[in-house]
Amino acid sequence: MSRPVRRALLSVSDKTGLIEFSSSLHRLGVSLISTGGTAEALRQENLPVTDVSQLTGWPEILGGRVKTLHPHIHAALLADLDDDQHRRTLAQISIEPIDLLVVNLYPFEDAVLASAAFDRCIESIDIGGPAMIRAAAKNHRNVAVVVEPADYDGVIEELRRTGMLGIETRRMLAAKAFGRTAAYDAAISNWFCSFDREKMPDYIAFGGRRAYPLRYGENPHQHAAFYSPAAKDGAAGWRQIQGKELSYNNINDMDAAWQCVCEFTGQPACVIVKHANPCGVAMAPTLSEAYLRAFACDSTSAYGGVIALNRPLNEETAEEISKIFTEVVVAPGATEAAERLLQRKPNLRLLFASSSSAPHAELIVKSAAGGLLVQSADRKTLSRDDLQVVTQRAPSPAELEDLIFAFTVAKHVKSNAIVYAKGLGTVGIGAGQMSRVDSTRIAALKANEAAKAQGQSESFARDSVVASDAFFPFPDGILAAAAAGATAVIQPGGSIRDDEVIAAADSAGLAMVFTGIRHFRH
Repeated sequence: MSRPVRRALLSVSDKTGLIEFSSSLHRLGVSLISTGGTAEALRQENLPVTDVSQLTGWPEILGGRVKTLHPHIHAALLADLDDDQHRRTLAQISIEPIDLLVVNLYPFEDAVLASAAFDRCIESIDIGGPAMIRAAAKNHRNVAVVVEPADYDGVIEELRRTGMLGIETRRMLAAKAFGRTAAYDAAISNWFCSFDREKMPDYIAFGGRRAYPLRYGENPHQHAAFYSPAAKDGAAGWRQIQGKELSYNNINDMDAAWQCVCEFTGQPACVIVKHANPCGVAMAPTLSEAYLRAFACDSTSAYGGVIALNRPLNEETAEEISKIFTEVVVAPGATEAAERLLQRKPNLRLLFASSSSAPHAELIVKSAAGGLLVQSADRKTLSRDDLQVVTQRAPSPAELEDLIFAFTVAKHVKSNAIVYAKGLGTVGIGAGQMSRVDSTRIAALKANEAAKAQGQSESFARDSVVASDAFFPFPDGILAAAAAGATAVIQPGGSIRDDEVIAAADSAGLAMVFTGIRHFRH
């Protein structure tokens, strides 16, 4: 079904492209109706426009909270023109139908992202806009609805070509309209829920705008896109400076790397991620040293990886990074010299993280058969006061610093996770094994291979510390760590065999501390 467009109601917060679009409608003979600031913007361009208040007989009241919530507007949007009774009713009360609704909403999401005051966020909640959008979208056979400037050109082109908007276009616009109001309501609901983070709400909603269409998902036969809770393109916490389009796997790995590197603030830090697992993490006095130490942990896996830095990228570090193939580099910024240097690798994706973006989402969501698994983000951090020494020997100050570092890294490694570290750098990481002792042995093997790659005869695990994301269920993992050369262990504790594990650590001369905190990551 196609219908001509004779009357359009425009009420927009984002006025991008408004004048050009409205001018085109006017030239096509479409009468313009508008509200407040939108009407004023049209008048300034000498476009004829009728105020909504003229149709309703009421001025805008309550500071603009009520202006379109009136039968003269909603009857014009909801009338089914194929229904004789609806047409007679409109004629009896002298209401003309509205054929096109153009509305974009108060920028509530932007207010929240800007950490605006509570009252400012409340006043940024649009009421009349969503009501009109839903009415028009329901009645899409009679009223076409446009909710973002990106669709202006397509609407004008079709009107010029055919004089009307076809049913397929109307359905597409209606789907987008309901998606927009759903995402808007989800953002508002989740904002209110954020004030009680200890409780999972009775109802939960998720929504967002497609910020980045992706070529495919984890594999070429899977469809994928990245959705952002913000209303506009690109408001996803980063800005791409150069390189190919981001893939599903790029974003997944970049998120894992950025979450991990944001844990470290005291000095320059680097995290290298491959397949969502850190393969090298280090802190150092300089950024280039942090990168080189992270790279040395597992130089084989680092090939084709994602690098996250907690300091702006400098030329020296960029020079080192450019020596191998890297998929993505994300940092708070970069010097001009570093940017120029990486431009030699046009396919490398360089992204700047927003300084205002949080390193973690508030909620972690995964699909499961029949529903969604939802949990709060793992924001638990560790301090020295959380540690309980359980062995005869207490860790030295240097071991203690490395233990906390290693346990922080283990939080970001797929369980079962084992991390060997020395001098605030990882030297071996075992990830995602079904057996904890296997993760311990694999991490030690990685440390041996890293040492050989650097021409060292002694394993990097020698004189290191080891962290486990969950308790050791048997002494075998402790004994494997001791055999690899570890001198101290950090783990949550809580096994029914804790006494046996502690005894094994004592017999091997290890210092061991319990955290009482588990960091499973699946």
